[in-house]
Amino acid sequence: MLSPNQDEHAHSKDPVKYGELVILGYNGSLPGGDRGRKKSRFALYRRAKANGVRPSTVHILTNPQDSKAVNSKGHHSISFTLSRNQTVVVEYCHDPDTDMFQIGRSTESPIDFVVTDTTGGSKETEDSSVSPSTISRFACRVVCQRHPPYTARIYAAGFDSSKNIFLGEKATKWKNPDGHMDGLTTNGVLVMHPEGFPDDSKQGAWREISVCGDVYTLRETRSGPVRGQLAQGESSALQDGSLVDLCGATLLWRTAEGLLRAPTLRHLDALRLELNAGRPQCPVGLNTLAFPSLPRSHSLEERQPWVYLTCGHVHGRHDWGQRPERHREEGGGGEDGGGAGVGGNRECPLCRSVGPYVPLWLGSEPALYVDAGAPTHTFTPCGHVCSERTARYWAETPLPHGTHAFRPTCPFCSTPLAPAPGFSRLIFQGPVD
Repeated sequence: MLSPNQDEHAHSKDPVKYGELVILGYNGSLPGGDRGRKKSRFALYRRAKANGVRPSTVHILTNPQDSKAVNSKGHHSISFTLSRNQTVVVEYCHDPDTDMFQIGRSTESPIDFVVTDTTGGSKETEDSSVSPSTISRFACRVVCQRHPPYTARIYAAGFDSSKNIFLGEKATKWKNPDGHMDGLTTNGVLVMHPEGFPDDSKQGAWREISVCGDVYTLRETRSGPVRGQLAQGESSALQDGSLVDLCGATLLWRTAEGLLRAPTLRHLDALRLELNAGRPQCPVGLNTLAFPSLPRSHSLEERQPWVYLTCGHVHGRHDWGQRPERHREEGGGGEDGGGAGVGGNRECPLCRSVGPYVPLWLGSEPALYVDAGAPTHTFTPCGHVCSERTARYWAETPLPHGTHAFRPTCPFCSTPLAPAPGFSRLIFQGPVD
């Protein structure tokens, strides 16, 4: 067996990759492009020098000035304010066996991965009774073991520029039976671990993660004052396919091993070329259709395939079959080229079914696929195309929305899906010659 030093040397030329966090809703890149620490996906590699920390000394303080003295020592610490006259400060010391990565809305240096609210395609259909959610400036931290099996664990809250996590008087906090303090962040960090991902995936239950990494059932509402029940035997260890929700953005964790089995962008493009090589045609204009190259463009192309979502018949863009205004769906939106607008109801020329008529876009974020199958299905109503198993998996995965709701959304653009099944099978017409 390799000693830790030999293990370091063996991996010095090829850094160990723990995994990647991918934000749902961006289909491969942020709208303005990935820049620095603000991007649609974040790869976690073993650091040249460990930066993990672990709890050490506990101080019970009765004077707020004492708290400042403890925090100014340069150590990481978590402060639990119990009352105006009592604060428990847990000091953390260096842990040579772990690497820590921090995620949040803040652009300050302690944050490794800057994440902002994902509006997705839900702006127009936002339920007015659901208050808008925000991501904490220092939302959470992922701590990875530097040695096999490289376990990654999620914790609520991140250390700020003063190396402190501060839970004020109003924050939900408590003392555990073993005496150690713990608490929850205002809007909470939720996690869902699927079973058998990606081969035979089954959704797990959504849970809340505490500041110290324990797992609890959900509160009554997202920021409710009473914590849920301790989920006995459940772990904060991330597994391939785990989802992390920060109340405003949902992240998918893919392990390094899982990514090796996932399709690549090159594979997805090969499937696109194979589909285009079949020369699908518009039954109305008889012109050949073709999916644009990956990653998806944000503007419609002349040969872009369109679909009648009710029946799945694929056409080119045309003006046939528009319904009178009174038959249109209310709040349908326009054809904005983003795939989210449904532009009212249309009648399919082939089968006379009536429903939304939208452009098709290939899902081009490989990490969101559960298999490498052909792009045969589209999410409804956004028009993002992927394999049947991938469409089925995400359509059956309710994601947190607002303070207490859950609903399936398209993983590529975050548009809320239509009622079950939430996707349609595509029916292409081949060339007539």
